[in-house]
Amino acid sequence: MAGIFSFKCSSCEEIHEGSPSFAYRAPDPWLDQPDEVREAGKLGDDLCYYKDGDGYHYFARVILEIPIHGVTDPFMWGVWVSLSEKSYDHYIATWDEPEDGMGYFGWFCNRLPYYESTHSLATDVTPQPDGQRPTLTLHETKHELYEDFTHGISIEKAQKIAEICMHG
Repeated sequence: MAGIFSFKCSSCEEIHEGSPSFAYRAPDPWLDQPDEVREAGKLGDDLCYYKDGDGYHYFARVILEIPIHGVTDPFMWGVWVSLSEKSYDHYIATWDEPEDGMGYFGWFCNRLPYYESTHSLATDVTPQPDGQRPTLTLHETKHELYEDFTHGISIEKAQKIAEICMHG
């Protein structure tokens, strides 16, 4: 495998080195809420919740890794998933010492550029030790993101997605 992902950007002509990594500051449903709902809720670096007319909604920030063919480090997405109240509470209670084999079901809550809608893809969240963000596993589905998660992406596709993320 190659050591470092590197490409000359077709938009800015600069050389970008290191596997791409892009993160979302908030789950999309949070961003869709009116100010009064967000002000009564909470958005942190790793956790989020709010209450609207449908009740409480809970979210955790996670890492989705997409292998890049021929490159050591994956394409990384820092995204949000929704969790049930029970899973959210357990996740918080065991943050410092996650239980081996414990995971949580969640729904994908960000729209990734390049891909057809990624909202509400079914996922499994796996907590990590030492305060690291949990990893995300996508449930099998007929979606390009799942195919990329399972089989990896070419260097060319990684570059194309990175350029979209950096330059629109």
